Amino acid sequence: MTWSFETDPDFQASLDWAETFMRAEVEPLDTVISSPYDLTDPVRQRLIPPLQEKVRANGLWACHLRPELGGQGYGQLKLALLAEQVGRSDCGPTVFGSQPPDSGNSEILAEYGTQEQKDRYLRPLLDNQIVSCFSMTEPQGGADPSVFTTTAVLDGDEWVLEGHKWFSSNAKFASFFIVVAVTEPEQPVQHRMSLFVVPADTPGVTILRNVGRGDHVGGEGTHGYIHYDQVRLPMDSLLGERGKGFQVAQARLNGGRMHHAMRTVGKARRVFEMLCERAVSRETRGSKLADKQLVQDMVADSWMELEQFRLLVLQTAWKADRFGYGALRGEIAAVKALMPTVLRNVTSRAVQLHGSLGTTNEMPLIAYLLDGFTMGLADGPTEVHKSTLARQILRGVTPAEGIFPSEHIPAVRARAEALDAAAATGGSAVRDV
Repeated sequence: MTWSFETDPDFQASLDWAETFMRAEVEPLDTVISSPYDLTDPVRQRLIPPLQEKVRANGLWACHLRPELGGQGYGQLKLALLAEQVGRSDCGPTVFGSQPPDSGNSEILAEYGTQEQKDRYLRPLLDNQIVSCFSMTEPQGGADPSVFTTTAVLDGDEWVLEGHKWFSSNAKFASFFIVVAVTEPEQPVQHRMSLFVVPADTPGVTILRNVGRGDHVGGEGTHGYIHYDQVRLPMDSLLGERGKGFQVAQARLNGGRMHHAMRTVGKARRVFEMLCERAVSRETRGSKLADKQLVQDMVADSWMELEQFRLLVLQTAWKADRFGYGALRGEIAAVKALMPTVLRNVTSRAVQLHGSLGTTNEMPLIAYLLDGFTMGLADGPTEVHKSTLARQILRGVTPAEGIFPSEHIPAVRARAEALDAAAATGGSAVRDV
């Protein structure tokens, strides 16, 4: 769709419905559902499926998917505008059928899966009858593929998977994992790995423990530390070509990073609304917080940072619709690097204005603040993305020809004087100075 800082009226009506729906019916669910991925939770099962039916009835279910897969086939710009509403709640993506990692995993299955894999996993995944896990990072090196040690080796007509994976989110809820493993150890890193579909009940798949974040209280966490202990898989467990796992994973991660940023706009905006409400509601030292100049500074900085981030996300989405993600490595890196900073900044100010209440479990702010730190690590640390962006920028810069910069004032002045002399004599400057 074309975009000139205004939205098509029909789609705007859908966005307006989504905003009202999210605020009234979805956002409250975060306080009573421990995880929208836990299909065994009776509270979750009572509350979420009816809301999913409302989303389907309004034509907004799984909008990232092609129509033949049950979605709307939206481009990235429309997805960004919708995700801004959906991202206001942890339950929002599940209610709208766009929850990670299932959204990315379904795209991989649709593109590279065998018919048996699609029949067994894709349709139930698209209908949210099951959930999945993307098992990539490892305890000794995080997301750096150059140090992955989990291997898959052919033994007759089977693959044997061996190794450990760390922070495999939602592993304990998943019916299957998509696992990144080294199959070509002698090849360059870009051609070293392959992807495999691994059913959760396959012998040898052992979740050593489920790790919780720092704000997790009681019971297990949701991030699996997994040992794939001589797991034997059939030949057709391979997803895509052998040795092409890096390319497949990167294509998935590029879209995932953008969708995550789109949702973060919504979460940061919700925090900003809390900040502003507190500013106009709380009184101290004889006046509202909103009347204090330092608080006004917080409000102004938060608005400016949020709007800058939002426009960068929307512009990158617009470019993705026209040129594809492959041409936007620098822009995606910028979005990913900026995302945690904006959320942390806005949330930190909101915590400060809420005082002691902001630090408690009676407000969602500490969880959101930790989300900001998690975002700075998930799908690659911020430092890596900044380095990627800088290399992309500098690659197109031409070095100065001499020992002085091209904007060195004496040289620029000499060129200007030559032009003036030529103009005075009715001639032209015929040489570079």
